[in-house]
Amino acid sequence: AYQNLVNYEVGPSALHLNLTLGQWAADGLLAVFFFVAGLELKYEFVLGSLHKVSTALVPVAAALGGMIVPAAIYLGFNLTSSRGHPVGWGIPMATDIAFALAVLAVAGRRLPVEVRIFLLTLAVVDDLGAISVIAIFYTDSVLIAPLLGGILLLAVYALLQVKRVTSPWIYVPLAFAVWVLIHASGVHATVAGIALGLLTRVKPDPGEEAGPAERLQHGIHPLSAGVCVPLFAFFAAGVSLAGIEPLQALTEPIALGIIVGLVVGKPIGVVGGAWLVTRLRSVHLTDVLSWRDIIAVGIVAGVGFTVSLLITELAFEESPALLTDAKLAVLTASVISAALASVALLRRGRHHDAASG
Repeated sequence: AYQNLVNYEVGPSALHLNLTLGQWAADGLLAVFFFVAGLELKYEFVLGSLHKVSTALVPVAAALGGMIVPAAIYLGFNLTSSRGHPVGWGIPMATDIAFALAVLAVAGRRLPVEVRIFLLTLAVVDDLGAISVIAIFYTDSVLIAPLLGGILLLAVYALLQVKRVTSPWIYVPLAFAVWVLIHASGVHATVAGIALGLLTRVKPDPGEEAGPAERLQHGIHPLSAGVCVPLFAFFAAGVSLAGIEPLQALTEPIALGIIVGLVVGKPIGVVGGAWLVTRLRSVHLTDVLSWRDIIAVGIVAGVGFTVSLLITELAFEESPALLTDAKLAVLTASVISAALASVALLRRGRHHDAASG
């Protein structure tokens, strides 16, 4: 029944949008998720923690390290085994911004706000890296005409932002048209979401309490976190255990690469990237943060879930057996990382309480 629901087709065939519900979740709902991520990233670049190069370098380097090391670990497991499948190297690169911040909100409430800012910056840069990987490495073929059409409409969106047009009656159809054209081009449709977010105006004009990016972020975030991400998870995370041994599946090179990449590789990469960039004379951690805080953030970053599942679907869509193994590994790694992160964050919270008391 679940598989029938996931594979149920709906949508206008004239626009080549007679997609399965699973495809609507991955291509449509996650476009909203990445639109919010694009808004957050644009805000951080213009007004937030990324607008100063010296402040931004540490979390950006941590994000890059947190993508490179897990991918290298995955390739290490899969290039050295006859049963390996290197195509899934992008899966352990991703951090789920929504779930990572949820873990931090629950277990890290006593931590200073700088920890949340560091994790948010790391996660949004990680999301940008993940969507770039999807666009470049997990796109089979590109149709130039619809892609150029989508780029043209993105330019129209940017011009409307410059002209201070505010009507949703213009923006909603325009954004949908961009999504349709990007989807038709063969590039993953979530790219449309992050592109629109990055083109949205951030700085408020005189008389405005907040810019459009901040207003949209606050308005759409509940829809993204409360509807889009859970529905995508429902359609993407289904794993049939019929006919497979879970313990055996988790010892396959694919699963080991994902689990070790997320649980071990993420914290090593995050801490290593941050440490390397602080070797520069003008770059250092803020006084509030310690290296143990960065280790805790690195463990939180191992919660891959949403974006990792998306890349899993793209990497192994032609092989149901490998898709099952990879999904099971993503779920296992995300649960382990969330549990370990909760312990680490609670310990750091007690430390900061004692230091401030």
